[in-house]
Parts: sequence; C-alpha cells; structure tokens
Amino acid sequence: MTLKEAMKLDADELKNLRAELKQKIEDNKELGAYVEQFTGEELNVVGEGVPIAVKDNIQVKGWSVTCASNILQGYIAPYDATVIDKMASSGLSPFGRTNMDEFAMGSSTENSFYGKTLNPVNPNCVPGGSSGGSAAAVGAGLAIAALGSDTGGSIRQPASFCGCVGMKPTYGKVSRYGLTAFSSSLDQIGPITQNVEDAAILYDILAGYESKDSTSLNESHIKVSENLDPKRKLTIAVIENYLSEASEEVRVSIENSVKLLEKAGHKIVYKNMLNSKYDIAAYYVTATAEASANLSRFDGVRYGNRAEATNLNDMYIKTRSEGFGEEVKRRILLGTFVLSSGYYDAYYIQAQKTRNLIKEQFDELFNEVDLVLTPTAPTTAFEFGSKKDPVEMYLSDIYTIGVNLAGVPAISIPIGFDGKGLPIGGQLIAKANDEQTLFDGAMSWEEVLK
Repeated sequence: MTLKEAMKLDADELKNLRAELKQKIEDNKELGAYVEQFTGEELNVVGEGVPIAVKDNIQVKGWSVTCASNILQGYIAPYDATVIDKMASSGLSPFGRTNMDEFAMGSSTENSFYGKTLNPVNPNCVPGGSSGGSAAAVGAGLAIAALGSDTGGSIRQPASFCGCVGMKPTYGKVSRYGLTAFSSSLDQIGPITQNVEDAAILYDILAGYESKDSTSLNESHIKVSENLDPKRKLTIAVIENYLSEASEEVRVSIENSVKLLEKAGHKIVYKNMLNSKYDIAAYYVTATAEASANLSRFDGVRYGNRAEATNLNDMYIKTRSEGFGEEVKRRILLGTFVLSSGYYDAYYIQAQKTRNLIKEQFDELFNEVDLVLTPTAPTTAFEFGSKKDPVEMYLSDIYTIGVNLAGVPAISIPIGFDGKGLPIGGQLIAKANDEQTLFDGAMSWEEVLK
C-alpha cells in the first residue's frame, strides 16, 4: 500500500494496517530494519495515524533515541522533533525506530550498536547507509514510508541499494530541530518512499519554517505534490565523467534511461564536473570537523551511559572510549585534527574554498539546464565486509556528497537491476529551492521506465 492510499483509510482500516505491519516486522526480524517497534498508543504519542518508520536519530517524545550508539542507551527523548509534529498534524504517526550507522557515520549500516541491517533484496549485501534501516524497511514492505537523514547521501544511497525512492531537500527546507546533529551545515531530514508521488507528499508534510531552528528557511512552502507535472519538458545535463567512474552495469542502466528520457521529449546535454574525489576530500574534512564539535556533548554528564570512574577526567575518557564505536572515534579524531592549531588553514579553510567551488559549479550548470542526472552510487549494493579500507567505503558516496556541500535538492529513483538482481538507482539534482522541477523530472523518469 502506498502512502497516498494509506492517507485515505479510516480509523479502523488504519488500525488493521498497523497490526499487519507489526506482524510483518515480527516475521522479518532477521532483516534488522527496526531497532524498536511501537504502535504508538502504549507510549503516549500519537498512534492513530498512518504509520511511518523513523530513523533512530530523530526525537519522538517518550521514545528512546540512541543514534544506534552504546553511549546513548537509556536516553529518552524529552520532546518531538519538528518533523514529528508536522506528521501528526497531517494524520501520520511514528511507528518505530529504524537502524542506522552510529551517529549517521557510515555507508552500509554495519556500524550500529544493534548489529547490521540486511539488504531486503539480497541478505548477503548491505542496505546502504546511514539510513539503511529506513530504506530496508520500505524496500521490504515493512513500512509505508520512512524518515531518514542525509549528510552526504545517507538517504539516496540506501534508497538506491534497496530499490526505493529517497529524497534530500534543499538545505533548510525541512527543519533539523530534533535531529541529532552529525554535521550541522550538511544534515537534512527527508523521505524514503515506494514511489515519487509519495516522496512529494511526505516532503510537503515535512517542509516549512521552524522558529526554533536557526538554519530553517523563513519562507512559505508551496506544495509540490499538488502541482506535479510529469509531462513538463526539461533540459537535463548528464555528467559524463561520473558515468565513466561507475560500474559497467550502472553506466549502461543510466545510458538506457537517458535514451528513454530523450524519447519522451526532454532535451539531453552532456557536461563534466570537477573530479568527484575533490567532493570526497572537502566533505570529509567539513563533516568530521563539525562532528568533532557536535559530539563533544556526549561525555557521560548529560546524556545516556556513564562509565564508572574515580575522577571527572577519567569518566570523560572511559565513557567516550566505551560508548563510541570505531568509525565514530575515527571521524572525531580526524575532525579534531583538521581544526587544530597549525592545520586549520591547511585543511579546513581549503575544504571550505573547495566547497564554494562545488557550489559555483552547480550554479553555472543550472544557468543552462533544469536538472542534473548522475548515478546515485558507482555500484549496486556490495557484500558485507567487502570494503576493508575506510576510504574505499567513503567512495560509495562520490555522486551524492556534492549535493550536500552545495545545499541543493536531489532524489534517487530505482531505474533497473544488475545481473544479480540488485537495484540500480539514478539521481536527479535541481537548483536550490526548486523541488517542483526535481519532482516533475523524477516523476517523468519514473513513468518512462514503467
């Protein structure tokens, strides 16, 4: 059942739907998509509406929120995130916490205190990350739709790996109030759904100004789902050098899709962008620097677990050493290094200059075209444990990271399958605040693939 269909159900039908989903989740526990599943009623939160899965870094009042980390075990959210309030006012209800890479740091949902999530198409493969639990839940039919967060592709890449639609809004269009920050200038909450129209509907529900959030855009929101036009003819730039870096099966799938879009009347042009490795370098310097500052608050004093120690300094050290996983520690150390005296100018300032170059490059492209088209990821879902080198893992986000650095919106949709039956995702990118064009193009792409 789609989100659009579920929103038309009466109270009794919704109750039956929640019961069906609850049983289905119980029958598919081995997938590891959820870390905790509630109907809502027993937790004194809104539980009467359309059930929506929620990533474990978004606060729901009265629920645990742990960011899949040992350090936050036992922490209960004292308030609802803005997106939860907005869902409630539109007849939607949080239905359970989904698994994720710890503090959203990862591309495979292997870095979780709760254990890994399996890909619903092939359990030997990763579901992507860091929103792997949300994408796996939607992909397996264990959720009508889900909320994820996207710092460098953490909605779009797992959506691609699990055969879902995943959308990252313009920075500031959806409030981050109530989202546990990883990298404050990059993070955005967005929808993971079964189709493009559902993504537009859920995006419209989530979007809008929040006075408690200093990064929220103070402007009225015009609903894109009420104005969808898949027949609109657009100029779309295909990034040639990105295709050359992708696997052959991904490249061929994109090329076949592009032919269908051209046949449908869209104008296709070919462009090149800066080598995506510049994006990787700028992203990881920026993201780890902000993470080292944001995660400094998790010290055993105010939140979650506290290690036993004889003095304050030892308590800090033991709490963080025992509480954080290896990937989180790696990124905190890297972020602290690039912000340290003597290295700030060499690394952090250079990363911000590169980030500005990336934004300018998108601006130049959008002077000529309506949308940019790329693969979502260079490969399909890879097998667990196959990427031993952290840098090799980071490269799975090479096509998604630039979007977050530039603050523009993007969407991933399923466009085919590889020889092993694993989903392939294609990405569309629009200029800032032009989600209407993004969804129009995505819906047109979805239709020509049917």
